[in-house]
Amino acid sequence: MRTPTTFKTKQINGFKIAYREAGDPKNPTIVLFHGFPSSSHQYRKVLRELSDQYHLIAPDYPGFGESDFPAQESFEYTFDNLAKVMDAFLESFSLNTYSIMIQDYGAPIGLRIATAHPEKITAIINQNGNAYEEGLGEAWAGIRTLWKNKTSENEKALLPVFSLDGLKWQYTHGTRNPENINPDCWNLDYLRLSRPNAHRVNLDLFYDYQNNLKLYPIWQKYLRDNQPPLLIVWGKNDAFFPESGAQAFKKDVKNIDFNIYNTGHFALEEDGDIIIKKIRTFMGNLK
Repeated sequence: MRTPTTFKTKQINGFKIAYREAGDPKNPTIVLFHGFPSSSHQYRKVLRELSDQYHLIAPDYPGFGESDFPAQESFEYTFDNLAKVMDAFLESFSLNTYSIMIQDYGAPIGLRIATAHPEKITAIINQNGNAYEEGLGEAWAGIRTLWKNKTSENEKALLPVFSLDGLKWQYTHGTRNPENINPDCWNLDYLRLSRPNAHRVNLDLFYDYQNNLKLYPIWQKYLRDNQPPLLIVWGKNDAFFPESGAQAFKKDVKNIDFNIYNTGHFALEEDGDIIIKKIRTFMGNLK
């Protein structure tokens, strides 16, 4: 029987962390790590549909969703720091084991946690979450320019990403039909990215993303050494993380449930029904 999604908060490392929770905590837990520019909102379908069999936890990172948006003076916006807060957040549940679902920013955060606690990770569900340099697509060109030369001019060139049209593109590029995508997604993100200092914080994260690339060999070694059960559910038309990123996981993980869909970056938006069925089958086979 499905259970309603609840909207909760916890104090973690001095910050309010908001999260969505559904399902019976006695059931196997799946932790859902969201991407940019979204929040736990992107997993609303998963929370609703899988709450009958699984315990689902979907947090918002600091600066995202309904979590606190600390000033840069009190919190440095790096992926290391986001992962530290999320690790402490999960520790507060005293979970012995859990699976993770990763997408976009959720990959560098979730894989940091998996690498730190390999004994706790029972499976990884990956929807366009990259861990290989060959998985970085053409849409990274402007951010790569920023990595080479962090100037106000190069930062200014990225500002259209935060516009309403730019955010709409994030959700609709590569889809079979943009009319399949709920406009509430980009309108909600636009509201949050219109807060004072939001552009500055997210430009800092764009710049810091280069440090994730330095950890790719460590994450790949984690995959080789631990061979976590891996489900790939990937939108092949993603301009940020194209299908080559999905294929790269085959180098390190022997047994992959590998699925490619004719959609874009947020594959759950257009192909949520079929992906959720695939997650249910994959997780059921772990028992």
